Amino acid sequence: MVITIPHFASERQGVRHFFGTRMQGLAPVFAAPSVVSVNQVHGTEVLVVDRPVLGAPSFDGGWDALVTNQAGVLLTVKTADCVPVLIHDPCTRVVAAVHAGWRGAVAGIIPRTVEVMRKQFKSQPASLRLSIGPAAGVCCYEVDEPVLDRLRESYPAWRTVIKNTGPGKAKLNLRGLVRGQAVQAGVPEGGIYSVSLCTICHTTLFHSYRREGTARGTMVSGIMLVPHRASGKRRAN
Repeated sequence: MVITIPHFASERQGVRHFFGTRMQGLAPVFAAPSVVSVNQVHGTEVLVVDRPVLGAPSFDGGWDALVTNQAGVLLTVKTADCVPVLIHDPCTRVVAAVHAGWRGAVAGIIPRTVEVMRKQFKSQPASLRLSIGPAAGVCCYEVDEPVLDRLRESYPAWRTVIKNTGPGKAKLNLRGLVRGQAVQAGVPEGGIYSVSLCTICHTTLFHSYRREGTARGTMVSGIMLVPHRASGKRRAN
């Protein structure tokens, strides 16, 4: 079982995508000539795949966002409370997959990815469509002063994404932070979609590091440009 948002991106538009659940199993969601999965480090480094690759290529280093203009390359990220973010530029045919935990989000992984797409592929923020997947919700995700200090320093609208719960503690709206940063980076509000499901609340649907206290499993989310030949056949039907 996976989650898709047809209004965000569809095969008719030449894109396949999915947000994973704990029930997606080990079988691939769809066949892809290449599947890119990297070592995620809760940072802001963006890997650009701008050449054809096959199989499961290896990339040294740590990355938390993947961008490609190559059809048939499935970009994937793994999460278990962090936010999976998928981005699509229908004008330049570029896609991105982002892993945004609180550290990466506060450090600016979303605007950084948008900027890389602009510099590398001339993607204009106003043309982007962005989808925010299931993640720890403001209902359950309590953080402490060190997190709040970082948030105050980096995000001027920080008050809009927290609910105070006590001295030095608050519940953080991580998906709201991602949305706010995307808008600040120039992505239109109307082009942002969100799956409003909390990974901590929904015990049977999602893995949750916060709930389980350990990394017992992760969800895989991904996005891929459909090769022109395949997408053309489907549009003709």
